[in-house]
Amino acid sequence: MPETTPTAPPPLVVASALTTLEGLGLIIGAIVELASISSGHASLAVAMAACFGAYGVALVIGGLALRRLVTWPRGLVLITQLIMLGLAWGLRHHLLDAIAVGIVGAIALAGIVHPASIEALEGSRNRQDSSDSSD
Repeated sequence: MPETTPTAPPPLVVASALTTLEGLGLIIGAIVELASISSGHASLAVAMAACFGAYGVALVIGGLALRRLVTWPRGLVLITQLIMLGLAWGLRHHLLDAIAVGIVGAIALAGIVHPASIEALEGSRNRQDSSDSSD
C-alpha cells in the first residue's frame, strides 16, 4: 500500500498563512522604508529595512515550511505571535490597529499550539526520524 503524504490540519494551515502574510508585510515595510530614506537618517533607515526584510523573509520561509509540516519554524512563529500580542497592547491607544494586530496574533498563536497542529508536526518529526534511522 502506498504511503500517503500527510496534510496539515486546518489550524496549522491558518497559522501558516497568517505567518506568511506577516512576513510579506514586513518585506513591504522594508521596501517602503528604503524608498523613504532621507539624508539625515540614511544609515538608520537602511538598518531598519535590513532587519525588517530579513525577519520578513524568515517568516515567509517559516510559514511556507509549516504548511509542509516542517517542525523548525514552530519557535519562530510562536515568538512572532507573542510579539504581535505585545504590539497590540502597545497600540491600545489606536483601537482599530490594536484589535487587528491582536486578532491576527491570537489566531495564529492558537493555530500553532492547537492539539491537531502539534500532533501533525510531531508525527512529521517522527516519520522523519524513522526514515533517517532506516538509512
